Amino acid sequence: MSAETTPETGTGQGAATPAPLGALALLRIGGFLVLYLNATAVFLGVMAQAIARSWLAFELTGSNAALGGVLLSFGIALIIATPWGGVAADRLPKRLVLQVSVLILAASSAWIGLAVVFDVIQYWMLLGAGVLQAIGFALFNPARMAFLAELVPRGSVPPAVSLLLVNAEVNRVVGPALAGVVIGSVAWGTEAIFLSSAALATVGVLLTGALPPGRRRGEPSDRSPLGELADGVRYVRRRPRLAALLWCGIGVTMVGLPYLAFMPTISSELFGLGSLGYGVLSATSAVGGVVAGLLLGRRSSRIRETQVFIIAGVLFGLALCGLAASPNAVVAVVVLLVVGGAMLAFQTTNQSMLIALSDMEYHGRVQSLVMLSYGAFGIAALPLGLVADAIGLRWTLTGMGVGVLVFVGLFTVGSRRRVAAASRLRDLG
Repeated sequence: MSAETTPETGTGQGAATPAPLGALALLRIGGFLVLYLNATAVFLGVMAQAIARSWLAFELTGSNAALGGVLLSFGIALIIATPWGGVAADRLPKRLVLQVSVLILAASSAWIGLAVVFDVIQYWMLLGAGVLQAIGFALFNPARMAFLAELVPRGSVPPAVSLLLVNAEVNRVVGPALAGVVIGSVAWGTEAIFLSSAALATVGVLLTGALPPGRRRGEPSDRSPLGELADGVRYVRRRPRLAALLWCGIGVTMVGLPYLAFMPTISSELFGLGSLGYGVLSATSAVGGVVAGLLLGRRSSRIRETQVFIIAGVLFGLALCGLAASPNAVVAVVVLLVVGGAMLAFQTTNQSMLIALSDMEYHGRVQSLVMLSYGAFGIAALPLGLVADAIGLRWTLTGMGVGVLVFVGLFTVGSRRRVAAASRLRDLG
């Protein structure tokens, strides 16, 4: 299988944008297929062990705040490491960055699995594994998304982004479901999930060997890594639309996505479903994401992408409020389908627009700034967990939904103002 890039798959600004390719045509591109299979191996293991890690934290402590603490360690490390991951993706061979990142993810899973096997597991180890996983993701995601723009034609970047995100959501269906069944069925289920995750990450490392090096575009810079990081921040600040998309994505993810951290409590305390129900509820949310990704299809214009972005954000906020009001598990399952679908649509349009609006030599750094939202999500999970312990989970979920609506509303108002200002400039011209 050849994974070489070709001139026609570049994203140069001066070339005419070709028609977008369908899913099967994208998967016939050797480099994209390797990237897709790599993501499958990595995310299947990561999503399964995320269930095991949250359940293990809940078993060790029985506290919402402790669940938030695991995500806090992940979030702080991700915020610190992610900008440097973007610099690495723009300065170094992307294949090398991917290989190092997946090895780190394998180590984070193997460590906890072996600690459980030898019965030495402690809560602080989960915090340490969260830090390692954050470093791995800080390298993995910017390099993966920046690589994408080199491997597929310009007009096919949005459907390729959607396909990769749907891939992650499919694994968020399969991973949690398998993890919930294994943990709930056998005494050695927790360690089996962690060690299997490490094995899958190792497969991911081997797959990256079929990728091209993915070297930087443009002339080598004489700036230091810190200088390149600052240059990336200035690049975004000079582009109001890019900055607005970035900040809206960070805000919505920070306020809304911590619902995932509370899934063990939602399952056990709100509906009395236990570990198996935790896997089912998590998988239900991911099923909604898969369906939304398949329905998004081809988008004909960037304006329509903005509309999808806003509508998806509003639906996500309203669905979180609906989850808070769900009287039983059946209603919660229906609502979680909407939650997962809306979040997937929001993330897909956010990332595809950011790639389309930025120059290739800045893709890694722009994507690293997108990843800051996941670090913010981890940091927000601890205070939200404390709030949930103090006032109840239902009220906390309601506040999270309202917060999402506020961020989307601010973006909508700003977007309309920019459109109005551009119309006035055209009239004056």
